[in-house]
This record gives sequence, C-alpha cells and structure tokens, in this order.
Amino acid sequence: MTSLYRLDAPASATAAAFGADAGDDPWTGDYVAPGRPAPVIVSDGRGGSRRFLSPRLWGVPPPPQGDRPVTLVRNLQSPFWIGTLRHAELRCLVPATAFAEWTGDAGTRRQLWFSVPSRPIFAFAGILRQGEDWPCFAILATEPNRLAAYHNAKSMPVIVHPDDHATWLDGEWRAAVALAAPFPGRMMTVGEAPPV
Repeated sequence: MTSLYRLDAPASATAAAFGADAGDDPWTGDYVAPGRPAPVIVSDGRGGSRRFLSPRLWGVPPPPQGDRPVTLVRNLQSPFWIGTLRHAELRCLVPATAFAEWTGDAGTRRQLWFSVPSRPIFAFAGILRQGEDWPCFAILATEPNRLAAYHNAKSMPVIVHPDDHATWLDGEWRAAVALAAPFPGRMMTVGEAPPV
C-alpha cells in the first residue's frame, strides 16, 4: 500500500507540466506522507479552461465506521465515494515524481520507488474533501500492474495518462471512473531510490 510519494519539483515546474497556474504555492519539492501538505491540481470547473495548484493535506476524513483518515480510495463502488466522484469539482490531479512500495518479508523489507521515465512529473487521480481544519485529498488506488505485483504490491495508485487529465478533472463521472486502471508496467521503472 502506498503511504509515501515524492514531488521533487517546485510549484512553478509542477504547474508548467500541467498547464496550471502556480499562484503563490510555496512548494519547493519534498516527500509527501499522510497528514502532510502537498499541491494538487484543480480545475475551475469550466471545461478545464483554467487549472491551478492548491495546497491540501493528504488524508480525508474517514467514513462513519472508520477511525483513521483515508489516504487511498480502493472501493469505487461504495456509495460513500460515488457521491464524491460524481462531482467533477471534487476531483483533482495529484502531481508526483515517484511513489514508494515495500517489498520482502518481515525483517528483510525494503522500500522500492516507482516512476514514469517518459513523464518526470506525472499525476495520480485524486479526490477532494474538507477536513476539520484544512482541505484535504485522497488518491485512488487500483490493482497492481505486473511490475508492481512482481514486487509484492497489493495495489497501486491510479496514474492518469496525460491525454486523460481533462476527463479526470472535468469529464462525466462514469468516463472519469473508467480511468481507474493499472498504468502499464512497461512505461514505468523501479529502483531502490527515487529518480534524481
């Protein structure tokens, strides 16, 4: 389960990669873990005519039976998440340069970093919610591709192809949810350190 990712690019470069306005986002590049702030890309809701960075905390309030913030959304058929997914204004892109998964048995576990060489800054599919104090986000998860499954990942974040960014941000919800599929492993690399 992904509980750590990196966005090793400043807000200006991140915004440029997605045709977005960085505004006064202070992001300079770092790791992101649950409960930490990071920039996400949101649309102005007018057919994607304007995108901008918005700082949010990673982890949305849990469903009624939950007791911890939700960082990864896996059950897209749940009524709790469908209500959010139906509203394009509650969808976002989560920029990243790599994400981590753990592999190996207890005592010999090691961290591996997955990235997309053709897209140094790529994007996860995300959803937005209002937290107690801060606006927040969660990342959609799906079945692992062959590369991730080979390294014992049980799931992986939904990586949105660049051609599908507008559909995720502003499209009809069924078309958006159809994007929740494993990213091709042949387009990814994995290593013991994030790319530099």
